[in-house]
Amino acid sequence: MTSLDVVPNGQPELPALSWSAVIAGAVTSAALTLLLAALGVGLGLSAISPWAGEGVSATTFKVGAGVYLVAVAMLASTVGGYLAGRLRTQWIGVNNHEIYFRDTAHGLAVWAVATVLLAATLGTAMTHILGGVTTGATTAAASAAPSASPTDVYVDSLLRSDPSSTLATAGNNEQTTRSEMGRLLLPVLQKGGTVSAADQSYAAKVVSARTGLPQAEAEKRVSDVIAQAKKAADDARKAARSLALWFVASMLAGAVASMIGATEGGLLRDHKWYEPGWRTSITRTH
Repeated sequence: MTSLDVVPNGQPELPALSWSAVIAGAVTSAALTLLLAALGVGLGLSAISPWAGEGVSATTFKVGAGVYLVAVAMLASTVGGYLAGRLRTQWIGVNNHEIYFRDTAHGLAVWAVATVLLAATLGTAMTHILGGVTTGATTAAASAAPSASPTDVYVDSLLRSDPSSTLATAGNNEQTTRSEMGRLLLPVLQKGGTVSAADQSYAAKVVSARTGLPQAEAEKRVSDVIAQAKKAADDARKAARSLALWFVASMLAGAVASMIGATEGGLLRDHKWYEPGWRTSITRTH
C-alpha cells in the first residue's frame, strides 16, 4: 500500500515512519548529549582536589561518572524521542495498538540515529571533552618530556639515586640505559606479561651500577617496581572494563527512555492536550 492508498474511512494512509521527525529528534538528542557531557566534565573537575582529604574519592568519582553517563543518555534520549513523537504525522484510522508500536519504533529510531551521529560526526568533539580531565593533568608532563613513554615513571624508580652518590651514571649513557630499561619493562604493562628471571637479574645489576645500591637492594627495588607496574596496568584494565559496562548501560537506558518519550509525545500529538479535561477523552491504554 502506497501513501496514495486509502483506509476504510476514506482517509489517505500516511507513511508509518516520519523521517523528518526522527532526524529532528536525533539531532536534538545528540546536541543535548554533547552539552551535558561538557557540563559533566566541568562538575567532575570541580570535585577533584590534589589535597589529601579534599574532594571525592576515586571510587566515588568513577561511580558518579557512570551514573551521570546513564542520566545524560536518559535525559537526552527522552527529549529526542518526545520531540519525534510530537512532530510525527498523525495516523488517521490506525488501531491504537499499532499507533503505540509506531511511536515506540520512532523512539528507537531516534536513539539509533543519534548514536550513529555521535559516533560518526561528534566523536572527535566528545573525545576532546571527555578526555579533558586527563589532558589537563598531563599537560605539564608532556611539555617537559614530549618523547615520554608509559614506562618512564618506572624507569625513574629503578634509576633513582642519592644525589651525593658518585656512582650515578651520567652523560650520553643516561638515555641509552633508560631506553633499555623501558623496553625491559614494556611486557609488564601488557595482559599476562612478565619479566623473566634473567631480565630481572640483569636489571638489578644495571640498577646497582647506576645507583650504587647493593645487589640485594637493587633486586628488591626491581621486584617492587615490577609489582607496581603490574598493579597500575591491572587498575587501568579494570577502569576500562567499568567504563565499557557503564557505557553499555547508558546506551540501553537511552534506548528505553527514547521509546518512552516518543510514546508520550505521540499521545499528546493525537489529543487536544490544551483543552481542560483532555485526559478523560483518551482511548489509548498505553
